[in-house]
Amino acid sequence: MAPANNIMVLYTGGTIGMQASANGLAPASGFEARMSEYLAGQPQLTVPAWRFREMAPLIDSANMTPDYWQRLRVAVIEAVDDGCDGVLILHGTDTLAYSAAAMSFQLLGLSAPVLFTGSMLPAGVPDSDAWENVSGALVALGEGLAAGVHLYFHGALMAPTRCAKIRSFGRHPFAALQRTGGVAKADSIPQTLGFRHAKAVANVGVLPLVPGIGAAQLDAMVNSGIQALVLECFGSGTGPSDNPEFLASLQRAQDQGVVVVALTQCHEGGVDLDVYEAGSRLRGVGVLSGGGMTREAAFGKLNALLGAGLDTREVRRLVELDLCGELR
Repeated sequence: MAPANNIMVLYTGGTIGMQASANGLAPASGFEARMSEYLAGQPQLTVPAWRFREMAPLIDSANMTPDYWQRLRVAVIEAVDDGCDGVLILHGTDTLAYSAAAMSFQLLGLSAPVLFTGSMLPAGVPDSDAWENVSGALVALGEGLAAGVHLYFHGALMAPTRCAKIRSFGRHPFAALQRTGGVAKADSIPQTLGFRHAKAVANVGVLPLVPGIGAAQLDAMVNSGIQALVLECFGSGTGPSDNPEFLASLQRAQDQGVVVVALTQCHEGGVDLDVYEAGSRLRGVGVLSGGGMTREAAFGKLNALLGAGLDTREVRRLVELDLCGELR
């Protein structure tokens, strides 16, 4: 947790740097100059030396993709190889928790801290939270953070594999979810999961269960070409276990090599497929327990495991082991 002295700021777009356009707020270039001007006017702030890189294209984070995560991974590695001992990523809030969780898995083994932040209102507008988040994040890096990925917002540091965006307004959009932990940590990770290894873009689906959901909807998802499915179940991991067609669809997914991981739809707690018959029948057709993982963490983890080219058996094994705090 040594203090960072040379920071790379990676600007992806997002609300923090948006400016008005004919169609509403849109990502805009020029944030480096605005950031420099702001910090120059705050002599009481002690922040590390920083450099700036504008990612291309700049995006509203609603347009974030797993392919963009690969460009971010490369940009972070290039910054560290070029002498930076910390990276600050400026990102839109809508998918910030997804990206921060995903990059936790994409950057396994990185020796430097990577910190995500953004803002709910653009820099320069009344009551904006932009500059407090930028300056606070720089100060946090300068004071020293552990290697790995972190999320900073309004004075709070959060583990990205344990939090989510829970509100669309105000200064506190993110919160750590009270999910059940206690799962064993993986003793080691395959070499191809390390941060220096390029990852392919995986195809991961997400399907929330609702009362009356049928096999046809599940089949449509499974047959769409996905490699893995996050199945958002009821309670501690239950689903329509008295529907033989639905269970048969899950069995077909297993037979086709699609990795299906059960999460809870609840805000607190986690999945234990052995508590209820309605859960154990899911496990009986190959569904894996996501424990207390958030949707964001499970989605990012599956993208990393599959993108690393691991075989299905190894993916299934590692899904239920903790890699970077997602199951603790």
